Amino acid sequence: MRDILSVHARTMCEIDHVLHPHGLGASDFEVLDMSAAASPEEGDQCRVLDLVGRVHLSQSAPSRVIGRLEKEGLVERSVGAEDRRGVSVRLTRKGRDLVTEVRPLQTGRAGPDAGLTVG
Repeated sequence: MRDILSVHARTMCEIDHVLHPHGLGASDFEVLDMSAAASPEEGDQCRVLDLVGRVHLSQSAPSRVIGRLEKEGLVERSVGAEDRRGVSVRLTRKGRDLVTEVRPLQTGRAGPDAGLTVG
């Protein structure tokens, strides 16, 4: 178990190192990337509740991350007209461009050639 946690910690540090120059951390990118996957067309929205089930964060963390991303102009939040409890997220053009720019860097760093081995 300790080896797995060690690999995870090293991987997250590598990912953070790659994302930091773009103003992102691993959690930020994960939420942006999952939002992009859930809403592939510009203007599409995804429900925050759906994101919570897909990202590897505690249940309350996505709201904080989305708040930071919204402040940076990468996403916009909206409340459902029918169900005021239903919150949706839409990537802005800036957010989509950033995901497109950063995804190859992030996946390359976390891929099989990242040099991280258990043991």
